[in-house]
Amino acid sequence: MKKYNVYGIGNALVDIEFEVSPTQLKELQIDKGVMTLVDELRHWDLVDTLKAFPCKKSCGGSAANTMVALSQLGSKGFYSCKVAADETGSFFLEDLLRCGVETNLQHQHREAGITGKCLVFVTPDADRSMNTFLGITGNFSTDELVAEELKNSEYLYIEGYLMPSPTGKEAAIRAREIAEEAEVKTSLSLSDPNMAEFFKEGLLAVIGSGLDLIFANESEVLKLAETDNLADGIEYLKTITKCFAVTRGGQGSLIFDGEKLLEIAPVSVEAIDTVGAGDMYAGAFLHGITEGMSFTEAGNLASHAAAKIVTRFGPRMETEELQSLLIS
Repeated sequence: MKKYNVYGIGNALVDIEFEVSPTQLKELQIDKGVMTLVDELRHWDLVDTLKAFPCKKSCGGSAANTMVALSQLGSKGFYSCKVAADETGSFFLEDLLRCGVETNLQHQHREAGITGKCLVFVTPDADRSMNTFLGITGNFSTDELVAEELKNSEYLYIEGYLMPSPTGKEAAIRAREIAEEAEVKTSLSLSDPNMAEFFKEGLLAVIGSGLDLIFANESEVLKLAETDNLADGIEYLKTITKCFAVTRGGQGSLIFDGEKLLEIAPVSVEAIDTVGAGDMYAGAFLHGITEGMSFTEAGNLASHAAAKIVTRFGPRMETEELQSLLIS
C-alpha cells in the first residue's frame, strides 16, 4: 500500500472570478475560451479596471482543484507547488491543509514575491476565459519536488499549464523520471488548447517514451494531434499513452483502458460555469481507479462530478455533496 493515491504538481493560483458579457470581454481585449498568460503590468491594469465588479475568490490552479476533489472523495493526496511568503500564499497553504491535501509548503521556506493569480471571466454561455499572472509559481522548479513522497504514491499527476515555465517543464520531466524509477504510474492533463498548440514540444518532452494516463478535452486532443478529426486524434493518443480520458462536454467522454475505447454517457444539466469541470473530472476519475473502480465506473463517477460542478460558479463543491455521488 502506498501512502498517497496521487502526487500532483502544478501552478498555485488564487482564482478571482467575474461574470461578464461578451461585449465586456471584447472591451477588455480578452481572448474567449482560453487561458492567456499576462505580465504583472497587464494583471494590475485588469484588476484596477475590474475593481467595481463583484467577484468570487478561491484558491485554485488546475492541479490543485483536482487534488482537492480527490481528497474530498476520500483519497489521499500530496501537492507540490510554489507560493510566496505573502498573505495570499498563507491563505493558499491553509486552504490546502483544510481540504486534507498535504504539501511541500508545510516544510519548505517560502520566498519573498507575489503569489500567482488567475482572473476568470465567465460569460452567459457558461464559457470561461482566463488571464493568468503566474507570479512566483512561474519559478516552480525541481526544488519543490519531494521525491520520497512521490515514490510513495500510486499516481503522479502533472498539470500541462507548467509548460510555459522552463523550470516548471524541467520539474515535470524530473517528476516523471522519479516516478518511472519508482514504478509510480504517470498521468498528465493537457490543461488547455493553447498548451497543446503552442507548447507541444514541452508536453512531448514530459511525456517521454509514453505515460500511463492522459486527460484532455476534445479541442486539446485535436491541437496536439494537429488534426480536425477526432478519430485520428484518438489514434495519436494511443502512441503516447497507455490509457486516456477525453472529455467532450455535452457528448460525454471517451476512455481508452489500454484495450478498448469506452463511451461514457453525458449527464444532462444546465451549465452555468465550466470553470474546473476538467479538473473535477480528473480528480474523480483518479479517485475511482486508485480505489479499485473499473475504468467505466470511474468514468461515470467523473462524468457526474463534472456535471455537478458546472451547475454553480467556481471550481469546487461542498464535500458532502461530492461524496453523495459515491452512494447515488
